[in-house]
Amino acid sequence: MAVFEAALRGGAVFLLILLAVLLVRDARQIAAARFAAFFALGVACYAVVSASEFAAGLPAWLLPLRFVAMGNPVVFCLFAAALFDDDFKPSWWQGLAWLAVVAVGASCLWIGTPAARIGFSTVGLACNAVGAWYALAERSLDLVEQRRRLRGMLVVVIAFYATAIIASEILYPGGSGGPALGMAISAGVLAIVMVFAAALFVVNRDGSLIPFDQSEPQPLAVTPRRPAAAAGVVGQSDDEGAPMLLALRRLMEHDRAYREEGLSIGGLAGRLGIAEHALRRLINQRLGHRNFNAFLNGYRLDEVAAALADPAQEAVPILTIALDAGFQSLGPFNRAFKSRTGMTPSEFRREQLVSRFRSSSHFSEPRFRTSESKGH
Repeated sequence: MAVFEAALRGGAVFLLILLAVLLVRDARQIAAARFAAFFALGVACYAVVSASEFAAGLPAWLLPLRFVAMGNPVVFCLFAAALFDDDFKPSWWQGLAWLAVVAVGASCLWIGTPAARIGFSTVGLACNAVGAWYALAERSLDLVEQRRRLRGMLVVVIAFYATAIIASEILYPGGSGGPALGMAISAGVLAIVMVFAAALFVVNRDGSLIPFDQSEPQPLAVTPRRPAAAAGVVGQSDDEGAPMLLALRRLMEHDRAYREEGLSIGGLAGRLGIAEHALRRLINQRLGHRNFNAFLNGYRLDEVAAALADPAQEAVPILTIALDAGFQSLGPFNRAFKSRTGMTPSEFRREQLVSRFRSSSHFSEPRFRTSESKGH
């Protein structure tokens, strides 16, 4: 049985290291890919240190692998966040969180009491719960159909398996579960690795799972979008999606459906008379949006930008403009606006109004100066 266990764990470790190398080679600029590679290495470390051969005690030279495996629940949580949250940005505090969990794990390992072991396992369970939450929380808003289907298959399965691993370590500390438990863990690790690898290897540059296409966001418009222009664009295509796209743009740009409170993708699909999956595909593949809220906020931000740049609305409070455009509160609006423009709404308004004033002064003053010069 020890030979079979070694073969299973060896195969899992090989696949995990290969997956990490490929992710770093092909997508190291993508946060989700980096966390996926780190997570794969952490699982490989766990596959080594949890072998039944080391049930009596882990050699000192393998302790670094044990520490890397201890921090893997945090890496799993960050991987899920980077994969499913399009606004996720890596930060230094995430590294501190990983170090803190490893330090707690090392302390619990040194203490060696059941209470310490259970306490650290609880930290791992909490991280797994957060990762599963990232997978499920905004599933209805995800417009990338492949990623939407993989949320459950990839992350939730890994979370449940990691929970089972932690539970087994609580119930059978130090490998006391015997060879049968070691075999079950080895087979499970290999199975999860195969699912994990299959899910990530189907990633393509069209953004099916990890957004390889890192194009810069379009600048905010300072004038409202015109349905006529949109109709002209759609009219250039005779494919079957063109009428749906034209109807969608008319609904968003002319009727301003994005202003409606609680507008869901199901409600929008119902108004268009099409299925939800068809609307998701239309918005994702034809308009390039990966999240339904981001799609709505694009229209809202354009309306706000046009209002802030309008001298006639200079006295209108920014909060009023944001609420009229469909934002529900000031906090999310400010974050979305600054993420899009790099400026606060007040700074944007001031810059636009000053720019318009300078532009009007530039076109009016030179004429008089030219005529004066001619008179001399």
